Amino acid sequence: MKRLLAKISLFILILVIIVSCNAVKRVDANELLLTENTIFLNGEKSKDSRIYSQLYQEPNAKLLGLPLRLHFYNLAKPDPDSVFVDWLNKKPNRIERLNSIYSKKQVQRMRESYVGINKWIENTGEAPVIINKELAKKSSNRLKSWYFNNGWFNAETDFTINPKDRKRGEIEFFVNSHDPYIVDSIKQRMQSKVIDSLYNLHTDESKIVSGVQYRTLDYNAERDRLNTIFRNNGVYYFDQEYLSFEADTVGTDHKVNTTIIVKDRMVERGDTTSRVPFKIHKISKVNVFTDYTFENRYKPVTDSASYKGYKIYSFDELNYKPQAITDAIFIKPGEIFKDTDRTRTYNRMSSLRIFKYPNIEYVPDPTDSTNTDLVANIFLTPQQKYSLSFDFDISQSNIQDFGIGFGGSLLIRNIFKGAETFEISGRGSVGSSTDAAQGSSRDQFFNISELGADIKLVIPRIFLPIKTDRIIPKYMSPFTSLSLGVSTQNNIGLDKRNLNGILNYSWNPSKNISDKLDLLNIQYVRNLNTDNYFNVYQNSYINLNEIINTPGVSTNPNYLNSDGNLSIPNGADNFLKDVTSENSSTTGLNSDQIQEIDNINERKNRLTENNLIFATNFTYINNNKENLYDNDFSRFRFKIESAGNFLWALSELSGAQKDENGVYSIVGVNFSQYLKTEIDYIKHWDLGNKNIFAVRAFGGIAVPFGNANSIPFIRSFFAGGPNDNRAWQAYDLGPGSTGGRNEFNEANMKLAFNAEYRYNLFGALNSAFFIDVGNIWNVEDVVTDPAATFTSFSDLRDIAVGSGAGLRYDFNFFVLRFDVGFKTYDPEQDLGNRWFRNYNFSHAVYNVGINYPF
Repeated sequence: MKRLLAKISLFILILVIIVSCNAVKRVDANELLLTENTIFLNGEKSKDSRIYSQLYQEPNAKLLGLPLRLHFYNLAKPDPDSVFVDWLNKKPNRIERLNSIYSKKQVQRMRESYVGINKWIENTGEAPVIINKELAKKSSNRLKSWYFNNGWFNAETDFTINPKDRKRGEIEFFVNSHDPYIVDSIKQRMQSKVIDSLYNLHTDESKIVSGVQYRTLDYNAERDRLNTIFRNNGVYYFDQEYLSFEADTVGTDHKVNTTIIVKDRMVERGDTTSRVPFKIHKISKVNVFTDYTFENRYKPVTDSASYKGYKIYSFDELNYKPQAITDAIFIKPGEIFKDTDRTRTYNRMSSLRIFKYPNIEYVPDPTDSTNTDLVANIFLTPQQKYSLSFDFDISQSNIQDFGIGFGGSLLIRNIFKGAETFEISGRGSVGSSTDAAQGSSRDQFFNISELGADIKLVIPRIFLPIKTDRIIPKYMSPFTSLSLGVSTQNNIGLDKRNLNGILNYSWNPSKNISDKLDLLNIQYVRNLNTDNYFNVYQNSYINLNEIINTPGVSTNPNYLNSDGNLSIPNGADNFLKDVTSENSSTTGLNSDQIQEIDNINERKNRLTENNLIFATNFTYINNNKENLYDNDFSRFRFKIESAGNFLWALSELSGAQKDENGVYSIVGVNFSQYLKTEIDYIKHWDLGNKNIFAVRAFGGIAVPFGNANSIPFIRSFFAGGPNDNRAWQAYDLGPGSTGGRNEFNEANMKLAFNAEYRYNLFGALNSAFFIDVGNIWNVEDVVTDPAATFTSFSDLRDIAVGSGAGLRYDFNFFVLRFDVGFKTYDPEQDLGNRWFRNYNFSHAVYNVGINYPF
């Protein structure tokens, strides 16, 4: 109680200090600090954020009602250089004394540092927003313009500045909107028959609708729509400057009669200018130059090829298969001009990673007498055939105290002359860990290591024995990638050898949607040091020793070492075999202890067994984020994976024999069989002024069947960590209400929900409040512990809630994040005693991460 009162007293003291700061310290006597803007619409106070965003001045940003950045700004001295000079000269002999103690150069540096610190405080803080009458007038005019552009043509605006107290004031804006104008008749006046015909074919999609209130944005959208239609239907010379609108409102009783006007094309011939009707233009020829550079632009072409009407040229030897080039070109000879064909060609060529950004030009065909044919010239500049890169990093994790990672890759472009890329990469790390495997040299600094190598071939098409152009046309930018990888770990956990192979297809049906299909995703994991299990998973080992040291429990003394605990590995392994056998020599165990031993044995068998995963999965992503700086977007991801069905069918058809456990084996390994699905949704709302509200919802489940009764560890779910529930460390939460009793807690079902309010403190430093909700459970697998399994909706009472706050520093190219999470609702505690049980800094979890968690 005393600690709580001390914390409350400290908080109140800090609050009093902040409140006592003088917000108008830097406001002159004839100035007013803007404290509030108020807009009255037709006599009533408005709360519409769209309208307030039109104002040129806003009050200083506040947090919890306090202008913290303004107070921080006021800490700086207005003229630090003069202040420092005055301080130097305030006392006699101060300059001489400082020069004798330090030096003139050091004193000058002190002066520069003092000035620099004050300038940094000013730049980081926020200067007081002083009411400016001219800006208030501009805001009033801008309000009038906003209402005009939204149909209130007769809107009237005004403002008043109201001093409130010494050096503070408010601005009130008054808007009298009057009646809005409604779109009535829509006509067109188009001089070219081609334009008129195209317009009439697409009137149903018009953005200007009769009976709807006038909005300037609708007219702008209609201009963009018509421009897109014309330029994607052969009208090459059309430009938006030829399109205009007439809006008649005279004597119409608040109606807008609209006329859409498209003038003929303006053509200059010598010194004369005339207008001619627009025409439909078609592409007569497509010329592709595959090795265009600034140096060879005047060189003669030495090699060429023709393919499906395309002419492909090279200044040196042609190093590309014609089909590989034409598959990336959407501009086709004999078809009409389309802007989208040019855009798709740009995008596809760039995605190949073979060429730099292409240059595409259209010129009139000199052999055409009708002046409607165009020649498309596509200039491609190859990138270097070979690219070499290296990586190096230093890391620390729960596996190693200190580690050095290194790697490198070699990228070969156009390896088979079909615009393919082939990449060979290697990676490795060495590290030091006091928890390294038994038998390692503890006195060596680097006692753990990991090595791996990968090869990857990317083909710019769907590589299948059947044609897929109708299902996945080339405008969807299809790719096929085949990758193989191998890695080995020494003195990390159980030591592993990992072999994987993936045959992947990817394509983008639209700008926002991407699809990925792993037709084959094969992974083989072999554990090399299973005798080290109880050194790695020591919680299980401790639980077994607690059981055998329980009064009344007796077991074979050969299982024990000199200190009375189970020896590793033989003693612990033999004890498990003994208890789980029909004729156990261990006595005195109760039913709960036997169940605990069964659980430990099942977990050990699962985590030490080798895994063979032969899977197929499909991932769908819909992401409407426009760019890196878009803070108002949503992202939906759905993934479904099926594993083991092909091997099961193959085993059934071949008449393979099952082992003593009733399951099939391939190369001596019981292959996994399961169905797994994940759904992930993220939504961000931009609230303005660098305030963002973000939420995420995740649900996943993996159900074993057939040849398996559990999910491989590498395919299971875990909870906690800097990108999940931040009040728990990674792998520490769940399953259910078990309280994270194992070192690496995982399960085959997961629910997670996150909400975060992000705001700017000052400069590049941001902060956030967050709430994380979620947990993991076991469903329909080998685990039967009621505390860990999900059997009904009543088990949702074991969902964990964490909350907290964090700081984020934005370096532009990445964000460094620090979050503190508090256990708000802890399912490990008894029912009725879970809320705020350990809600304090001593039980908080501190997370450091790169970029935002979602």
